[in-house]
Amino acid sequence: MRRPHDDQARELAQAAAHWLALIESGGASAEDHARLQQWRMQCPRHEQMWQKAQGLRQRFAQVPAQLALASLDRPSAEAGRRRMLKQALVMAACIPGAWLLGTQTPWRAWTADLRTATGERRTLNLPDGSRLQLNTASAVSLRFRDGLRALNLIEGEVALDVVPGNTPLTIATRQGQVLVDSARLCIRLDAQRCRVAVNTGSALLLAEAGASQSLLAGQRAALGHGGIGAVEHFDPAQPDWRSGVLSVENRALGSFLGEVSRYRPGILNCNARVEKLKVTGVFRLDDTEAILDLLAASLPVSIERRTRYWVTVVPRLA
Repeated sequence: MRRPHDDQARELAQAAAHWLALIESGGASAEDHARLQQWRMQCPRHEQMWQKAQGLRQRFAQVPAQLALASLDRPSAEAGRRRMLKQALVMAACIPGAWLLGTQTPWRAWTADLRTATGERRTLNLPDGSRLQLNTASAVSLRFRDGLRALNLIEGEVALDVVPGNTPLTIATRQGQVLVDSARLCIRLDAQRCRVAVNTGSALLLAEAGASQSLLAGQRAALGHGGIGAVEHFDPAQPDWRSGVLSVENRALGSFLGEVSRYRPGILNCNARVEKLKVTGVFRLDDTEAILDLLAASLPVSIERRTRYWVTVVPRLA
């Protein structure tokens, strides 16, 4: 019979595994980082489990996260850890090398009509004359025939410069649809939501749950499984990834590095003691190593590089 304490430990382990997978997915938003921080501060057991998750992730650096994190609620005896590591390595040997390197791309992304690798950006013209830009690690499928103009965003982020047509261009996502007749907009798919920002023209958001919302130039909102979030205003003239840059103002370092990690392979960690430092500037996305060097030159931090694919930003020693 399972004891309540065991159930609580398992729930905590599952929560820590969820947070670690989200943060290291490259799709975590500033709000996600803030919610993780709140969860860690709720009680000492949360922080202890988070630190254990971090430690196990380093121990299992070459093993898929799901295998490593499965041991979070197991006994901590050294013999047990060695046994689990051995089992995990045996299982990992049966997994394709690309998955071990962290792509973990769903099969739908591999069979998509268009896709980009981590750090790659791509621009092309669609059959109707509209222009499509794919950001890093993105995948889309197209349906342009018999008067239909449709695009399925499978993962990642796209920007569209849509020309008028006989029918609106439909962008389908897991959380709903975006209908556009003539507009310039950006659509980003995260783990739990789809963010839509309109630079020019207008767009109509249709949530899976049935809600709808029109967006005008300079407005953005998020599609979720539960509906549509609040409409926010932004500066459409602000440079972004479409111009090959990452522009931030007074952004927390931990959140900033989460964004930078989308454009480089491997793992980019941030020590908890410096994650709240503020970053302001415009950074070129084509050279993430230069971004890290700039951070080290402008903030009280150092860059620890185990390898090119395992980097941690830590406090600078006096």
